[in-house]
Amino acid sequence: MLFDLTLIAMGKLKEKFYISAADEYEKRMKGFCQFHLIELPETRLPEDPSPAEITAGLEKEAELILNRIPKGAWLCVLTPEGKLLSSEELADKMKQIKLSGRSSACFLIGSSFGIAPRIKSKADFKLSMSPMTFPHHLARVMVLEQLYRAEAIQAGSKYHK
Repeated sequence: MLFDLTLIAMGKLKEKFYISAADEYEKRMKGFCQFHLIELPETRLPEDPSPAEITAGLEKEAELILNRIPKGAWLCVLTPEGKLLSSEELADKMKQIKLSGRSSACFLIGSSFGIAPRIKSKADFKLSMSPMTFPHHLARVMVLEQLYRAEAIQAGSKYHK
């Protein structure tokens, strides 16, 4: 049975070049695992939202997210305060999850305002991509590439050099 890998992402990709890149990595991953992408709508906020409006928006998003995390899945949230891992370390982390008996993992990319604290507290792991800031849609492509790379490393593929 193939390992189940889910990516939950807030918001839809709009630009064709991001869609094309994301589709390519999703297609490649199918050879290594059962991959699922779940896109959820971001809460619309005013142009210059107050902290209270941001908190309320993140809480609305949290309800959507909680209903879509696969039961029993190892949960990783992508957040700036998370741990930095090399590609090899991410591959090792995923291998450990599989060896622990878990049959699924779920990665979460929050909205442009982040992820509600109650979702972060449920995470098995918090991962940071970089201390730099990236466009939200580019971050999704980067996560997909790294998940594919982690699977390729585990399989001994020549993709990772």
